[in-house]
Amino acid sequence: MNERFVELKDRLAEIHDLRRAQEVLFWDQTVMMPPGGGPVRGAQLTTLDRIAHERFIAPAIGKLLDELGSFEDGLDYDSDDASLIRTTRRDWDKARRVPADLAAEMVGAGAEAHDVWAKAREENDFATFLPHLERALDLKRRYIECFDGYDEPYDILLDDYEPGMKTAEVRTVFDELKTALVPLIAEVASSDEDDGFMKGPFPIDAQHETSLRVIERFGYDPQFFRLDLTVHPFAASSGTQDIRLTTRYTDHDLTSIFTAMHECGHGLYEHGVSQSLERTPLCHGVSSALHESQSRMWENIVGRSRPFWNYFYPQVQAAFPEALGDVEQERFYRAINRVKPSYIRVDADEATYNLHIILRFELEQELIAGTIALKDLPEAWNARFEEYLGIPLPSDTVGVLQDVHWSGGGFGYFPTYTLGNIISVQIWEKVLSEIPTLPAQFEAGEFGELHEWLRSNLYTLGRKFTPQETLERVVGSGIDAKPYIGYLREKLGALAAA
Repeated sequence: MNERFVELKDRLAEIHDLRRAQEVLFWDQTVMMPPGGGPVRGAQLTTLDRIAHERFIAPAIGKLLDELGSFEDGLDYDSDDASLIRTTRRDWDKARRVPADLAAEMVGAGAEAHDVWAKAREENDFATFLPHLERALDLKRRYIECFDGYDEPYDILLDDYEPGMKTAEVRTVFDELKTALVPLIAEVASSDEDDGFMKGPFPIDAQHETSLRVIERFGYDPQFFRLDLTVHPFAASSGTQDIRLTTRYTDHDLTSIFTAMHECGHGLYEHGVSQSLERTPLCHGVSSALHESQSRMWENIVGRSRPFWNYFYPQVQAAFPEALGDVEQERFYRAINRVKPSYIRVDADEATYNLHIILRFELEQELIAGTIALKDLPEAWNARFEEYLGIPLPSDTVGVLQDVHWSGGGFGYFPTYTLGNIISVQIWEKVLSEIPTLPAQFEAGEFGELHEWLRSNLYTLGRKFTPQETLERVVGSGIDAKPYIGYLREKLGALAAA
């Protein structure tokens, strides 16, 4: 093998190990670390990020990439080696524009802000969080200044999560979606049904056991996965064989089951990346939107379907006899698919969820542009929320403070959630065209063939190709909102008509 390529792989493996160590430290901070450990953990994460960033942007990496040009030309475009060189070159060209101190400061600031955000959220205290949000926004503006040649400043932030996509493209897709959703929600939304049984009681232990039972059918393997508690659920990993899922429980709803399905979708993606890509920059899902397409597919397209509940409802009913013992399956199915505006994004129904995202997408662009002062953000949030969802917000805890993302400087991430919703239906339609028996399989509690198709056609690729190339390879086209709009109209329209 080419000696320079071996050297590049060795350097990248070391950097990858540092990045994965950061991820495990972050997981520990949000799941296991005692509350007082935040400042020191912030320093630790800052140190690791500085070391990893400095090693990656080192001139030696650039020199190796230049020297490997002719070697790359002789490789098949689809090969692991060609993909590694190509993807690393793009990553290096972007990362080298950012000073190591700035990159490290962004990570450290996020680590320090996390616990402040969690406490502010709990206590409905935006003022306490405001200085940390101001710092996060200032750092992002400094980050944007490292680049040139963009159409809009927000392009730089979006590109961190959805490489190659432009803000204008997202705006066009969201405008199409918003135009379709507003009248659809007005048509199918309901608020007068008796769904009191959905308030429990749902014992926590039974929720945990039920969540595990569901995701084990999807592919969760305790030899490689674990499920823990956190304030804001997420999935993390230190490699394909170490998948960390998190959830949260309350005894007055069953959101945890859908949260477990959602995070399991992320975990299955990471677990399914080809092990030939381990310890390389390719060993990860290709983009946030493709990642989100998997969490939303398993949570919604699979987990809120009739065939799924034809199999699982008797088990769930038996697990929660006090709340569901005398509730017919049809009532339960309608309740979990009810379109009803609500405060919390992660608990929102399939249709109104996207309005939560569009709101955040719009506000983020205005924050970056400086047309909204941060001190006025709660007021702006509340006004737009009531305009889009039709209900007033009672507190910042269920408003501007509900999401963790801004504490870590995650501007540009939110739009990928709705992009993931859209892509999930495109992929689902492709899978169903090739395996039309999937609904019958779900009714029998079998999800292995769906998992295997996704692993073989999407998960195994990791970051070998761009998000656009990956989607083209999986479904044969670029992003298209029409299948998703059609899916919502068909499903929700049938419920409204029944």
